[in-house]
Amino acid sequence: MAWIITKYLLTAGIVILVSELAKRSDKLGGLVAALPLVTVLTLVWLYLENQSMEKISNHAWYTFWYVLPTLPMFIAFPLLLPKLGFWPTLISSILITMASFGCFAVLLRRFGIELL
Repeated sequence: MAWIITKYLLTAGIVILVSELAKRSDKLGGLVAALPLVTVLTLVWLYLENQSMEKISNHAWYTFWYVLPTLPMFIAFPLLLPKLGFWPTLISSILITMASFGCFAVLLRRFGIELL
C-alpha cells in the first residue's frame, strides 16, 4: 500500500510542479510539460514492479506512436483560444486529437503498425 501511495504522490507532485512553473513562466512551464515525465515515471514503475523487458519496451514503442497525433492539438489550441474561449477550444482540441489519432492509426495500419 505504501508503494501505491508513493507512486500517486510523486506522480501528482510532478503535475503540480508543471502547473506552478507554468504560472511563473510560459516557456519553462511548456518545456517541463513537454518532457516525457509521465512516460519516464511509467517506465520506472514498470521496471520496479518487475514487468518484463518486452512489456517496458512495448510501452515506449506505443507511446512514441501515440504522441505524434497529439501534436496538431498544440497548434490548434493557441489559434482557437482567442476566437472560441477556453472550453470550446479545449473540446475542439480533444476532437482534433481524436480525428488525428484515427487518421494516423489508419495510415500506420498500411505499414503493419496496429495502434487500435
